[in-house]
Amino acid sequence: MNENLYADRPTFVSHLECSMTGERYEADRLHGLSRVGRPLLVRYDLEAAGAALSRDALAARPTDLWRWRELLPVRHTADIVSLGEIETPLVPAPRSAGANVLVKDEGRLPTGSFKARGLVMAVAMAKELGVTRIAMPTNGNAGAALAAYASRCGIETVILCPEETPEVNVREIAVQGARVYRVNGQIDDCGAIVGRGAAEGRWFDFSTLKEPYRIEGKKTMGLELAAQYGWELPDAIFYPTGGGTGLIGMWKAFDELERLGWIGPKRPRMYAVQASGCAPIVRAFEAGEEHAERWEDAHTVAAGIRVPRAVGDFLILRAVRDSGGAALAVGDPAILAAVDAAAKKDGLLLCPEGGATLAAYRQAVKDRLVDEEERVLLFNCATGLKYPMPDAPNWLDRHRPIDLAAL
Repeated sequence: MNENLYADRPTFVSHLECSMTGERYEADRLHGLSRVGRPLLVRYDLEAAGAALSRDALAARPTDLWRWRELLPVRHTADIVSLGEIETPLVPAPRSAGANVLVKDEGRLPTGSFKARGLVMAVAMAKELGVTRIAMPTNGNAGAALAAYASRCGIETVILCPEETPEVNVREIAVQGARVYRVNGQIDDCGAIVGRGAAEGRWFDFSTLKEPYRIEGKKTMGLELAAQYGWELPDAIFYPTGGGTGLIGMWKAFDELERLGWIGPKRPRMYAVQASGCAPIVRAFEAGEEHAERWEDAHTVAAGIRVPRAVGDFLILRAVRDSGGAALAVGDPAILAAVDAAAKKDGLLLCPEGGATLAAYRQAVKDRLVDEEERVLLFNCATGLKYPMPDAPNWLDRHRPIDLAAL
């Protein structure tokens, strides 16, 4: 086990705060949404955290998620439920994207996706706060991460998937110990069932942003990339956006790092990338709205961003607008073409959601939203090995003459 897990854990959580009203909530108690039905954000005594941790001290630690412990909510080392959450690499994609584009490859994390970041933190806090039964809706990867971490610490889980969830994800969830059910609907339909069960006291609702701690795990993406870029952030970030926890979390991370004095006020332009078959954030952005209406008849090959309604819609839109970025939609043909190009030209096997960020970046360059000379970061949120691939039909019969010149 990583030696960081045995280190002393000074923690600096001061309180929780409603993301809409600013109302304060007591730390170290189990919370869902705020009284007005909006996500709660964890707040820290950053002055004390900064006095306890320097950038030099951070640099001396192993480069995993838990190196950031002063900026994370878990108070007790014994409550950490780790499967080895590494710092994910920044991989160049010069032939499919360009010389100044890097891909943060989150597929290297446990369970093969960036969902491990959020769920390891949420499960650790659930353990710390005495939760014994959890339910959650998922399009696939989040359910797999929850099943893995919850099984590791003995928390019972019930997971509901839309009927279109990739079969490999459903099987992955089941084999890692969760009770998983398919539902003939979209992820928000699954969420409604989870919500009803939570209201009846059957389980704790682990839906996206309906508990405060998944965002704290996801914000480590922002903390990591700040360190990887030498404490000066890239010019633009393209992020595949369904529930948007990671985009919100990164924006929170940048604010905390500036308040620590570790970065300046410069921010990347945040581009929330959605599929044209399910683009509620894009529609709200273009209409100048603060909230996004439900997207009907949602469909896309990128299952992870097939989210018709996001409880944190206003936080996503706020970050996008405050950064000078945009919400962009790309079609499935462009997504699949980008996945193919990254694999054939750069050896990067992107998931469809990661392909969406590459497709959106290419379009943004054409539309002059982004200059090819700018430093740009794309997120590949899961390993492409979890997704269907085209057939490879070529074969040879060793019992027949083989014309090697034709190969």
